[in-house]
Amino acid sequence: LVMVEYAGLASADDWPNWRGPRHDGGSLEKGWTPNFSKVAWRAQVGVGFSSFAVADGRVFTLGCTGKKRGNQETFYAMNASTGKVLWKDTYPAALVDYLHEGGPCATPTVDGSNVIGQSKDGRLTCYSIGSGRKIWTVNLMEKSGLARPPEWGFSASPLVLGDLLIVEATFTLALNKKTGEEVWRSKVYRPAYGSPVAFKFKDKTYVATLKTEGLVILDAVTGKTVAFQDWRTSFRTNSTTPHIIGDKIFLSTGYKRGCALFEFTGSGLKQVYANRDLSNHFNNSVVIGDFLYGFDGNTHMLGSKHLLCMRLA
Repeated sequence: LVMVEYAGLASADDWPNWRGPRHDGGSLEKGWTPNFSKVAWRAQVGVGFSSFAVADGRVFTLGCTGKKRGNQETFYAMNASTGKVLWKDTYPAALVDYLHEGGPCATPTVDGSNVIGQSKDGRLTCYSIGSGRKIWTVNLMEKSGLARPPEWGFSASPLVLGDLLIVEATFTLALNKKTGEEVWRSKVYRPAYGSPVAFKFKDKTYVATLKTEGLVILDAVTGKTVAFQDWRTSFRTNSTTPHIIGDKIFLSTGYKRGCALFEFTGSGLKQVYANRDLSNHFNNSVVIGDFLYGFDGNTHMLGSKHLLCMRLA
């Protein structure tokens, strides 16, 4: 983990969860200039692919020892200004290193005075931000009835939605965020590796999540499937988060599957377009004005990988 020094920050914008405070990959910070010639601090957190949550002057992330046997994961809370470890929690966890180095993939989620972390093998824990005290823990492997983790582990980041915490297993699962108790679960799909996102349409709240089979829209109150759009890759996996733009939902996945824009009608999905101009492997695109910016190409396949700008519609 490397923190670059920056100056001239007009107003700070916390980054409390995957894809930021508005779940769109964008920040509202203005007037800052990064100084890439000077490293403010660095920290060794181990092997892993979790991103970072930043809130209340703290940075949260996960890493592991990278051992096939006897692997241990650690959840870190660090001072955002100095990198000093404020508290940490270390526990045994499966490496789950199929076609990659393994280690945790889900990004921590901050909710007020609490922060939620998720291990690669489905240990979901709610901590107190200040002390690291464990408030509750849920075993997603047990919830899912799986004998072993999915091929790429439990990789989707938790989503706070009102009093609920939305997580991905072989189904989408809603928990009471204060207690960890189950509120609802969706029908069973193949494991999802991208993270869920919530949106409103005509005063109702929905959850969009990209399963291995395709895009699923769920009623956020009941977990019932409202709409489904088949969207499969040649490598039996999707690992990106749907991007919500009003009543439109943008998808882009790897393995040359490409991208598409759909319109949500309240009961179904209408395709606006689909093409192979942009294939996000892991990194989601961002929308700025009328344009999409994203990385096209698979990290481990032959061919060029490049940053691409595409008109949204």
